[in-house]
This record gives sequence, structure tokens and C-alpha cells, in this order.
Amino acid sequence: MSNFVDRVTLHTAGGNGGHGCVSVKREKFKPLGGPDGGNGGDGGSVILEVDPQINTLLDYHYSPHRKGTNGEPGKGDLRHGKNAEDVILPVPAGTVVKDRDGNILADLTHAGQRFVAAEGGQGGLGNAALASRKRKAPGFALLGIPGREQDVVLELKSMADIALVGFPSAGKSSLIAAISAARPKIADYPFTTLVPNLGVVEAGDTRFTVADVPGLIPGASEGKGLGHEFLRHVERCAAIVHVLDCASLEPERDPISDLEVIEAELAAYAVDPIYAADKEAATALTERPRLVLLNKIDLPDGAAMAEMVRPTLEERGYRVFEASALAREGLRELTFAMAELVAEARANAPAEEPAPVIELIPRAKRGPEFTITREEKNLAPLWRVRGAKPERWILQTDFDNDEAVGYLADRLNALGVEEELFNVGARAGDAVVIGPEEDGVVFDWEPTMTTGAVMLAAPRGSDIRFEQNHRPTREEKRQDYEERKAARAAVRAEMEAERLADKALREREGESE
Repeated sequence: MSNFVDRVTLHTAGGNGGHGCVSVKREKFKPLGGPDGGNGGDGGSVILEVDPQINTLLDYHYSPHRKGTNGEPGKGDLRHGKNAEDVILPVPAGTVVKDRDGNILADLTHAGQRFVAAEGGQGGLGNAALASRKRKAPGFALLGIPGREQDVVLELKSMADIALVGFPSAGKSSLIAAISAARPKIADYPFTTLVPNLGVVEAGDTRFTVADVPGLIPGASEGKGLGHEFLRHVERCAAIVHVLDCASLEPERDPISDLEVIEAELAAYAVDPIYAADKEAATALTERPRLVLLNKIDLPDGAAMAEMVRPTLEERGYRVFEASALAREGLRELTFAMAELVAEARANAPAEEPAPVIELIPRAKRGPEFTITREEKNLAPLWRVRGAKPERWILQTDFDNDEAVGYLADRLNALGVEEELFNVGARAGDAVVIGPEEDGVVFDWEPTMTTGAVMLAAPRGSDIRFEQNHRPTREEKRQDYEERKAARAAVRAEMEAERLADKALREREGESE
């Protein structure tokens, strides 16, 4: 079984952030020592890093699910949770990271270059960090944010300078074995090479790499044979060498027709765009420098065929070389011609910049903090609030804690969500959703809701919750609930009457004008 894998789908998930802690300092003779709950630790991220010692994606073929560790929760006595370690996944140089739709997210080409595939969640704040002049003893803490989940497709494209292309059994593996220290499998039957082979070649002062791509056949760009799976390894090459079999035993084949078929397949292959800010298209394979090698001239029929087709190829503008990979004849001129093309490509290449750390989600640019859109559900209006801050705050809120819900309302109000709901025409009692459709939080909008965070304000060093010794009965709770319900209904009616009166006044002013 082959141990070379050049395309995998990786399921990544960042670690969850640790929850903040709710704690009050307890010490002898100090019954109210103040809040001392620690913050939760951040979750670990899943990071891809280029490792020069790795040349395959085999590990991720067998273990495609990778998850970061969770951050530790905060503890009392101001003990903060430990941040989780990041999970570093080594990948070969030349790995292209794509999303499920085929969009390029990163092109990892340099040693040490990193890509954050799944960011770990942020740890929640403890009640000590939430204390303020109005909230001297918060009875709640923020939850840790879950880590981001992302499926990415990893494609390995060999970092070779020269690509050898041709029909099966044209002698590509014999050629790379003759000019480098690579030892690929060589046999006298087609498709002996099942995976690309790389070899390092030295010609004068130039050192470069050559890739032996599995044989191409007609229709390779459409998925026939093995060429479609490995044509991606040709994309990074600075030049292409056509290896033509001058001693083929198939009567319908000759070097000229073989070259035309391979050129057609290269032209039909769509090269991925360069991962750059301007999104320029990559150079097509047929527009790159090409050499032609007439191989197997050690055979009588091969030498005669090479002598016959060479003038035709030169008339078409190709630089043609005659050689025998098996007998190692004529290879010196070919390798120096390869080195010349590589040196020219390197001279024209832009200067390399330090390898950056690329994040999956770029930092948000300045703009609106949130947006509100109107939707219809069951013939009733539904207002959807989207934005990084509101959605993050929802994840941090413990909805079983009334004070935490009140703190969320304070934050949304300070951000301007309530005012914007008034501006877009929302009414009290309308359904409001914060977040996407699949996991948004729905609540009935009560614009006059008094938050629990403000109600629990108390002088420094005290907490009114400790002074509440009376436990209300069930009847008292029911009565209090009915009173608050009636008060909210009265406020809604008053606000609706004011809104209608204001609307009627504007209509009269418009008619008078």
C-alpha cells in the first residue's frame, strides 16, 4: 500500500474556553471579603505549521479529526484557569489549505509558516473581573466561548522547480534516477510510478529539484488515468520537460502526437489562483518554459525516430535534446538547460518575505457593530440581530442566572441594540433573535426591563442579598408576578399610544406641507 497521500479533508475544532468562577472571599472575621472568582483559561487552537521533514499528509488520512484542548475553569481566591496548549499539526511545504467550497485560505510554502485552522475559545471572566462601582459583588460569571469548528481541505503541491511529464513508460522515472539520487520504482510496464517522486539535481552552481509526475494519458485533465490526481504537483514548477518515447511499440503513437496530447491535457487543466491580496491568476501550464527530451536513443529505432522528428519540433519553437536515461547519454546538456531556466525563474521571482501566521477569520474592520433585519415567522415580525459582539455575548451568558441575563441586557443597551430596535419599528413583545438561524437565541423584547445587575447594586463592602432573610411564600411570588406583568402591559400600552400619536402628528405635518 502506498504511503503517499497528497489530499485529505481535515476536521478541526478549537478547544473551549474555561468558565469564569463565581466566588466570594471567606476569611475569619471578614464575612464579606468581596468577589474573588478567577477567569477561565483560553482554549487551544489547531494550527498547521510547515515542517521540512514532512513530505506527505498520510497521518491526517488516518486521523482526520483534530481538536484543541479546553481551557481550565477559574477558581476561587483569584486563581485563574490555565490556558490550553495549542495543537501544532506539521504539514509539508507546498500545502494549500482550502475550504469545502474550494476557496483558497492559505498557501503554506516556507518552513515555519503557520495557519490557524480552528481558533480556541476565549475564557470567561470571573466575578472578580466583573466587579464595578455598581456591581460590587456580582453573583455571576461569564461562560467560556466554544472553540471554532472548521473543515479544511489540504492539498499537497510539490515544491519542485522542474516537472517531467509524458506518457506512461516514456522513461521519466529512469531519467530522474539518472540525474539525481532518487530511486523510484522502474519497470517495463505502464503506470509503474503511482506517486510523484522528487529528486535534487546539481548543474554547475545551480541546485534544483525535479518532480517525476505519473504518466499522462488522453483525458487526464478530466480524471482519466492517474494524471488528474497528480497534475497539481506541476502547478508550482518553473519549467516543464516533455519526455517523449522514441521507441514506443504502439503503432498509433509517435513523439509528435504524444507531445500534442500532453500539451492539450496541460492546457485543459485549471491552475489554482495565487494566494495573494490581488488574487491574480496563476500562469497557465502551457505558458511556462518547456523543454523536449527525445528519450531512448540508445535503441536503433529510437535514434532514427529522434533524428526524424527533431527538425519538426525545433520549427515549433521547442528546445530539443536527445538522450538515453538508461544509458545515461546526453544528460549533461539537458541538466544545464534545466538549471538555466531555474536560475532565470528565481531571478525574476519577488523577494521572499518572513512567513506570516495566517488566521482563518481576519480581524473585523471598522464598521457597524451589529445589524438588524426584519423577518416573518408565523405571520408575525421577527427581528434578527447579527454582529460579532452580540453573538459572542450570547455565548458568554448563563441564562439560568437572572443577574447574568441582566448584565447581557445592559451590554446590549450600551451597544445601542435597543435604540436601533426602536428606530427600525420594533414593538414591545416582538420576537428578537440574536445569532444565526441554526443556533440563535430568541426572546420577547421588553424595552423597559430593569436589569438584575443594577438592582443588586449596593454600597462598597456590602451585599443586599445577605440582608434578605425573608423567603416569600408561593402566594406572594404569584402576586408579585401578576403585578409585574400588569405593569409591563401598562407600559407597553402607554408606549404604543405615544408611538401612534407621534405617527399621526408626523402625518398631519406632512399633509400641511
